[in-house]
Amino acid sequence: MNKIIESKFLAKDVKRFVIEAPKIAAKRKPGQFVIVRSNSKGERIPLTIADSDLEKGTITIIVQGIGKSTKEINSFNSGDFFHDVVGPLGQPSHLENFGTAVSIGGGVGAAIAYPTAVGLKQAGNHTISIVGARTKDLVILEEEMRANVDEVYITTDDGSYGFHGFVTQQLQKLIDDGRKIDFVLAIGPIPMMRAIAETTRPYNIKTVVSLNPIMVDGTGMCGGCRATVDNKTVFVCVDGPEFDAHKVDFDLLIKRNKTYTQSEKTAVEHFHQCHYDKVFDLAISENKS
Repeated sequence: MNKIIESKFLAKDVKRFVIEAPKIAAKRKPGQFVIVRSNSKGERIPLTIADSDLEKGTITIIVQGIGKSTKEINSFNSGDFFHDVVGPLGQPSHLENFGTAVSIGGGVGAAIAYPTAVGLKQAGNHTISIVGARTKDLVILEEEMRANVDEVYITTDDGSYGFHGFVTQQLQKLIDDGRKIDFVLAIGPIPMMRAIAETTRPYNIKTVVSLNPIMVDGTGMCGGCRATVDNKTVFVCVDGPEFDAHKVDFDLLIKRNKTYTQSEKTAVEHFHQCHYDKVFDLAISENKS
């Protein structure tokens, strides 16, 4: 079992956990992930390692509560335990001095982009980070990005903070302004990553995306995370999670990710009902006493 050292909400439904995991902290590299289970019967959830502290023996993950399992994870607090945390898994990010490197994080994708952005800076690149969110309250890791990269641009869909628009528009603006961009890393919702790929394609800018498909074991055995890249089948958990954005079959990826949409919806509704029942029963009990 892995003890939660710290837990803190960064935004609505987005929570940061610092977890005791010394062996993982000693081996992890930017771009790698862990698989977390909240209990012995819990779903296996792949989560990128956002940071680590070798001296303290801890890793940091950031969880967005969307489905039943991630909402359950976000109900945990400091001092609680995850049943198990397995990793580091996946291939590390390829880091070299490309020149000017742009890391783009849409929503909670900023948490996945952050460690690679730091690695790109350490590799000698001039680093630019574009962090996007629907609204100001959902922007995460801005402070951490500003402390570790050369330039940071914030975008919000509603214009409540930073650039009014999408991360793709901010990237296009940089290109239109004549900025020479040698490498782009994009992480976020699939439509966003596909849009970034189409933005950079005409300029032949090397572009990488980090995929997060349905995943079970994280070792390539189950085949659940398979995707098509360059017309070949890959297993994201062992061959990735990062791939050439211009070669990913995003249409197929979207279809596969919708496989369990109805089941996930039912599970979330059941989770909310059970949570409501527990709160209601506690209130009744307190009133009786």
